Amino acid sequence: MLFPTDTVALVTGAVKGIGRAVAMDLAHEGAEVIVNYRQDEEAAKETIRLIEAAGGRAALAKADIADEDSVRGLFKEIRETYGRLDVLVANAGVSRDRHLITMGVDRFREVLDVNMVGTFLTCREAVRLMEHRRSGSIVTISSAVGIHGGLPGQTNYAASKGGIIAFSKTLANEVSRRGIRVNTVAPGFVETEMTNALPAARRKEYSSRIGLGRMARPEEVAYLVSFLASSRGSYITGSVLEVHGGGFEYGAIIH
Repeated sequence: MLFPTDTVALVTGAVKGIGRAVAMDLAHEGAEVIVNYRQDEEAAKETIRLIEAAGGRAALAKADIADEDSVRGLFKEIRETYGRLDVLVANAGVSRDRHLITMGVDRFREVLDVNMVGTFLTCREAVRLMEHRRSGSIVTISSAVGIHGGLPGQTNYAASKGGIIAFSKTLANEVSRRGIRVNTVAPGFVETEMTNALPAARRKEYSSRIGLGRMARPEEVAYLVSFLASSRGSYITGSVLEVHGGGFEYGAIIH
């Protein structure tokens, strides 16, 4: 196993897709996982059930990561229950695609509030908890669109994911001397509810333009997250690792 049995890990947005896969893999590798959710309690409970069925340990934690009071309450509970946090995976995020000329400011702000502000709030509270032990690992989940630009209609999403990358690199510089590592994983297309909702012809088109000829499975992203969070990644910080299957040019596709 990658983690000692007293390891405590928090995964935000762990109800489905990449978040669920990350929570399950961290638990499989020995960590006790705090499964964060905002609304979908049944999906969060399913994540818990899957973890426990595989012999892992997990606990539910409801919180809106875009709300400062809610995040503070979440970390107060973690502090009182566990007294520590070893791993944070800042995964929770939303997309609200629309072409710029028809996009309202509320839609733009919602994506930045959840994706960017939510990452800021959870990372801030995690650092406050980790610095007393002078150890900890934070993995933020960005996207390949934050590096290469997104599809048409994704200006808000791409801005938030690019912001996460810059934020994480800077935070890594800020906290490295406190023994805390910060890295970013930037997936490309992944088989999730969001991509499964695309028309079959579009999924086929996108897959054909990926070097490996298919989308990633959520667990293929999770394996990298667990590695970075563990002691096997002990000399890696401030890095951005893409999981895109090779060579997809997001900005080159026109709807």
